[in-house]
Amino acid sequence: MKALAIEASGLLTTVQDAGRYGFQDKGVPVSGAMDRAALELGNELVGNTPGAAALEIFSGGFRARFLTEVSFTVTGFDPDVRLNGHGVDLWTPHTARAGDVISIDAGSLGLWHYLCLAGGIDVPFVLGSRSTYLRGRFGGLEGRALRPGDVLETEPSGPSSPRGSLPENLRPAYAAHPTIRVVLGPQAEAFSPEAFDAFLGAPYVVSTRSDRMGMMLDGPRLKHRATADIVSEGVAFGAIQVPGEGLPFVLLADRPTTGGYTKIATVLSVDLPLLVQTAPGRSVRFQAVDLLEAREAHLKRAYRIRRFFHLLRHGGL
Repeated sequence: MKALAIEASGLLTTVQDAGRYGFQDKGVPVSGAMDRAALELGNELVGNTPGAAALEIFSGGFRARFLTEVSFTVTGFDPDVRLNGHGVDLWTPHTARAGDVISIDAGSLGLWHYLCLAGGIDVPFVLGSRSTYLRGRFGGLEGRALRPGDVLETEPSGPSSPRGSLPENLRPAYAAHPTIRVVLGPQAEAFSPEAFDAFLGAPYVVSTRSDRMGMMLDGPRLKHRATADIVSEGVAFGAIQVPGEGLPFVLLADRPTTGGYTKIATVLSVDLPLLVQTAPGRSVRFQAVDLLEAREAHLKRAYRIRRFFHLLRHGGL
């Protein structure tokens, strides 16, 4: 069903879902949403499966016209959203009618915004995912960023009426200068004690040399005990590599499938949304936790979210 006509696509708007898993051994990156929490929670608010395809909008400048009646929500950090010129609440399902115009502009803080439509964006699956991988020119809509004149369809959706905003305490705790929790390693032994003092003791500034593949950080250089090189191995979303120059580089959604540099730490999955939404020129700090604390943070958040949507669907709210 034709649902949305793009009138302005901003700096970068692509179709993204939860990612393309199972092909990293073939050299195919996972890709998917930069802010997975914003994508998944937005989808659940309009009755989709969490990993359904949506529009990922970088830094606003987006405008589109609805071609049919559809439920939608917008998530992310601090966008300015308007429907027919009137402000729209974030993290809240709304109903648009044919002819309505939505605009999404960047606020003063965040970078990545998500427009989730009931049913999810319907583009062809490529290797099991609808996500756009721009460097490979596949997935999404013809493997490219959206542009004015594009028309997007949605999958059929079940009957559902918009209700209930997502409570503030279930949204990612975005901040202009966040503290990001990490688990040290897996190559912790490759770094000097002074490297850990610097990494955990000083702020790092997000560099303009950052994109969907990774985030370069400017700050104290980290000293290796010997070499920065290792035998290439698989890398996770949020792994923090430190090449020979000593500056940390955080691997993100479009990261390569393997990496040959030592990794000083890995970002907790629950804190990845805070990190990816930190704009160039703003600073982050790192705080080390152990695996037990990381697992507890993940499970507690997952339980609270599951409980909220269970109550929402069964009339308990």
